[in-house]
Amino acid sequence: MNDPDVTLLGWSDTFADQITPEEAGLVPLRLSEVRRNRVMALTPALDVVEMALSGDMVATDLAVGDFALGDMDAGRLARVLERRSVIRRRAAGATAAAQLIAANIDTLFITTSCNADFNEARLERYVALAIEAETTPVVILTKADKALGTPAEYLARAEAISPRVEAIAINAKDLDDIARLEHWCGTGQTIALVGSSGVGKSTIGKRLSGADLATGDIREDDAKGRHTTTARSMHRMHAGGWLIDTPGMRELALVDTAAGIATLFEDITDLETDCKFSDCKHQTEPGCAVQAAVRAGRLNAERLERWRKLKAEDAANSETIAETRQRGRKFSKTYKSAMKAKRGKRGE
Repeated sequence: MNDPDVTLLGWSDTFADQITPEEAGLVPLRLSEVRRNRVMALTPALDVVEMALSGDMVATDLAVGDFALGDMDAGRLARVLERRSVIRRRAAGATAAAQLIAANIDTLFITTSCNADFNEARLERYVALAIEAETTPVVILTKADKALGTPAEYLARAEAISPRVEAIAINAKDLDDIARLEHWCGTGQTIALVGSSGVGKSTIGKRLSGADLATGDIREDDAKGRHTTTARSMHRMHAGGWLIDTPGMRELALVDTAAGIATLFEDITDLETDCKFSDCKHQTEPGCAVQAAVRAGRLNAERLERWRKLKAEDAANSETIAETRQRGRKFSKTYKSAMKAKRGKRGE
């Protein structure tokens, strides 16, 4: 397990410390693609192998970027290791389930552009995800050479979202600009690339890794583009690190992100402690420090409203998914009891 090549995958003591003596013969792998009942994984030698799932493993519980231990003779995953970080959202559509986006990442590259695609509310969602996962949020502003206004204006708006955000404006087709991103892309580092379709996300991924990712054009008048990348995948970058590419997500519904939202809006959560009532809704209550800050011009009313919406959405989604999980556990327990009783009758 001390093979130095393992570190090229992003392997660290966090994962090595999870291995038991009985698992010494298993090989550490990193999942590069998740399919229905199999995965593609990278070995310490950086070879790609196809592995089957073992036991009660299900693909929806696995994420690109996961580390696992593989039984190479059997061609199966033996165990998935505990993650250092994970990015998830509520699955699109009516299904009440959390969808894993990427695991064990160090930096979240959040792409948008210096045109009509730029939207603080959308960026705040991604930043909340990054903070919740304890990863570094970096906002990459593309089309700096075609900015509606000046790139500096967009940089200021992006950095105003949170002191934790670093923003950089680039032309994705300029290799010198792409080189400015390599600070986060060195050996042992993993980035996930997220953002709207058509803003240059796939172009950035191709420049960083050389991978032939799908690209699509975007209309400059309304910043609308067609969906391009269709599946999550992991690629080695020229600088030595790993890139997890993600589909352009039309929906980014937050789930289990309460701590990330609270930290992102810490200017508001700090004010809450000075409210007269502990259950203050920050609307018409007397002695509300939050509304006082709005009236004094120290807090933007639109930011306050975005905070309210994100909190309410995350709470509703998290509660719904928790209820679904609970129903699933009850159904499984009832089913197992029924099958046990049925087998008992057969044995009479």
